[in-house]
Amino acid sequence: MAELSFTEEELQEIERIKAKFPTVKAATLRVLWVAQNKYGHVEPEVQSLVAETLDLPKSHVAGVASFYTQYYKEKKGKFVLDVCTCLSCQLCGGYDILHHLEEKLDIEAGETTDDGLFTVNEVECLGACGYAPMLQLTNDVYVNNLTKEKVDTLIENLKNGKKPEFESMAMPELEKRNQAASE
Repeated sequence: MAELSFTEEELQEIERIKAKFPTVKAATLRVLWVAQNKYGHVEPEVQSLVAETLDLPKSHVAGVASFYTQYYKEKKGKFVLDVCTCLSCQLCGGYDILHHLEEKLDIEAGETTDDGLFTVNEVECLGACGYAPMLQLTNDVYVNNLTKEKVDTLIENLKNGKKPEFESMAMPELEKRNQAASE
């Protein structure tokens, strides 16, 4: 693997992050995000870069990275689809959505498509039970009230370079009522 490094701009961002915290250790989470955004993961080599940049023990950075599931400890697809299968999502079709994605992308949960575009994960509660079934796209946008058709549209849009923007978490019926009441 080529030697990893941060750009001058990234190092300046890291200095701004460090300045916000009382200790360098406290900046570890945020600097791991900088690294993951750059490399797409925080494999051991990336963790070492973070440790060296912050002048912290590698064991500390590895411990933080391994504790949080949002840090990818291995290469993932460009788009990571974290499908919630907790109770609320299960009851509303979370497993149906997961299995639809597996079939559509021809992979199992935890795998990445051959083209490197998509990784599908089955995850525990993402804290949006009232909008089930739902998924989170690469630790970012939630996509709520999923249907197979909505998932198909999402996949096609992502393939065409169109990421969804923040999606209102209000239920469609509530949105319609609120809009009608404001007119």
